[in-house]
Amino acid sequence: MDWLFPAALALTGTFGVLMGLWGLWYLAAGLACVRKPADYGFHPPRTRFAVLIAARNEELVIGSLINSLLTQDYPAELYDIWVLPNNCTDNTARAAEQFGAKVLECTVPVKSKGEVLHFAYNRLRGRQYDAWLVFDADNVVDRSFLAEMNNARLAGAQAAQGYRDSKNPYDTAVSGCSSIYYWMMDRFHNGGKAGLGASAMIGGTGFMVTQRLLDKLGGWHTETISEDLEITAQAVLAGEKVAYVPKAVTYDEQPLTWEQSMKQRRRWTSGTLQVAQRFLPLLGEAQSRRPRLTLLDFEFTLLMPAYQLAALAGLAGAALTSALGGRTVLQSLILALVGIFGNLAWAALTATAAAGIVLTLEGKWDRRLWKGLAAYWLFLLTWLPITAASFWKKTTVWEEIRHTRAMVPQLPER
Repeated sequence: MDWLFPAALALTGTFGVLMGLWGLWYLAAGLACVRKPADYGFHPPRTRFAVLIAARNEELVIGSLINSLLTQDYPAELYDIWVLPNNCTDNTARAAEQFGAKVLECTVPVKSKGEVLHFAYNRLRGRQYDAWLVFDADNVVDRSFLAEMNNARLAGAQAAQGYRDSKNPYDTAVSGCSSIYYWMMDRFHNGGKAGLGASAMIGGTGFMVTQRLLDKLGGWHTETISEDLEITAQAVLAGEKVAYVPKAVTYDEQPLTWEQSMKQRRRWTSGTLQVAQRFLPLLGEAQSRRPRLTLLDFEFTLLMPAYQLAALAGLAGAALTSALGGRTVLQSLILALVGIFGNLAWAALTATAAAGIVLTLEGKWDRRLWKGLAAYWLFLLTWLPITAASFWKKTTVWEEIRHTRAMVPQLPER
């Protein structure tokens, strides 16, 4: 048994080094957000958009989204709004028609949003659209969204992600945490990757894919529960970067309860694992043929669940090292607990400080966010058991989360 202590020490040290290198990479990417976002200029409206909205029991909120799309600062003849009801037990289709959208009922069994989008694309691709926009039914869209995506496309972007803002950041601690998380993704992930010259990440809603890129990919084909991450992988492998367009703003309804949030994040993590399993070998092959920063960076993104699992293993290794250091059982237990709680306290402090920084940079400080700010460290900590559970058993079905926030948020000047 003498080998246990040096083995545990080596394991802990290895995890520490790997996590440190990973952290340095994300620190560098985050700091790159200080670079000014790309200016796509102003271009006359020429892009013909198909706006796709997959909707499952969304009659309470679909009207706000359609209204925000019908009042865009963009010629009405250059875009069509298509609501795609699927697995509905309410009057989503009727509500969408009453508010002025076109309705395309999904007539095949679907288990994921990606399958709904695949169905719609196959039905609509003959209508000569230049680009496809995707929104969730609970969204509200800034008036200049289509104009900004037109600018990005005509400047050369073949895929683009807009800025994901929050519709209800002050409702509960959980909606506050989710809002902070998206603002952090906007600023440090997509903003940072754009600053590095790498690819931003498509985030499920408020994004554009051009017909030219879909022709290059052979159509709209996604097979995982994370169609957004899968499309990003396909674009990167095709030699394209997802452009970040922060002036194209979408307001998203955030979960209100821990149960809803954990269900949502379990789906995200399971989808990331599916995409990683399918695309990491392909990314590795592409990297061996022609190394590119965009490929390497996206590989790191897909390895995030493994990084989180390594963090758990690192905590376990630290506790084991402490327990095998020649001390009594009681001493080892006390030291292990002190070490674990010390690490958690440091992580909580770091997470809260990062949340405060992003609130400052994004101009989101509001006293009503105190619950979300105070709980943000717990929001991130609960991702560790979610990741462990997802490695054990992946979620493969797009589960419904009911949306009820029908009112339009007060849209700030940007």
